[in-house]
Amino acid sequence: MLNHRIKLRHLNAFLEVSRRRSFARAADSLAITQPGISKAIRELEDIVGATLFERGAQGVSLTQAGLTLLRHAGPALKALEEGVGALADAHGGHAWLRIGALSTVESRLMPAALGRFQTSPHGPTTSVTVVTGASAYLLSRLSLGELDMVVGRMTEAREIRDLAFEHLYYESLRLVVRPGHGLAGHVLEDTAPLGECRWVLPPQQTTLRQQVDSFCVRHAISLSLPCLETLSLTLSRRYTLENDAIWVAPFDAVDDDLQAGRLVELSLAFEHQGGSVGLCTNASVDTSLALDDFAESLRQAAAERQH
Repeated sequence: MLNHRIKLRHLNAFLEVSRRRSFARAADSLAITQPGISKAIRELEDIVGATLFERGAQGVSLTQAGLTLLRHAGPALKALEEGVGALADAHGGHAWLRIGALSTVESRLMPAALGRFQTSPHGPTTSVTVVTGASAYLLSRLSLGELDMVVGRMTEAREIRDLAFEHLYYESLRLVVRPGHGLAGHVLEDTAPLGECRWVLPPQQTTLRQQVDSFCVRHAISLSLPCLETLSLTLSRRYTLENDAIWVAPFDAVDDDLQAGRLVELSLAFEHQGGSVGLCTNASVDTSLALDDFAESLRQAAAERQH
């Protein structure tokens, strides 16, 4: 039974601080004072008997107890909002799916799965909203109940704890350059030249960037500045084609260009097996038939990709 001391204002304050990663920004969003939102969080922590947030240089972050509460509280309030909306017949009976997609699946898996989903039993009556971004952002929105599923390479992300992950396949990152690049076609016996090049990298604080940093440590590579940091595949590809830069790219994003000779992979392998690509859901939320259909479309698209 829900503790009668927990009020809607406590949960709204908790969710907004989780979303904004800041007490001040959360207070502005809810149009209340910062002392007011701090008081609401303290009261909630007293009620549940656990610390929900940790304060750091980058703002506030959820503790393990906070992540557990978020996994349940976000979807619960979202379901309440949807229930009120259903009474008003907001969507006229039309279903929606909200899918988070990481850059690792934008090029092939998601387009293939969306195409299959259109021919599934619930596809013709279901619209799909696809949200892109970093894994921490998308998984946080999944915990909040603002997304129904997140797809991509995300098992290294801290925010995946308490969520349900289903593995689909492994995908590696590749080091690619344009054919005219000075390192194209050369056997790299010494990694020193890599440190002198411009790089196209995932942004800092992302799980993919952690893989890049580990790679550089293993091979004693000191990345030179300036570099381009982005998760945009379109921007990364165009920049690499037109400049002497090394792009750390998901294999699916560059496979066609590698086969056509528009891009060249460097001889130094970034990863062997690669990371686990899969689908992530919030197990505390009841699934829908449309979401089940989309999950099956993803499985079929993933199986087809590996043949």
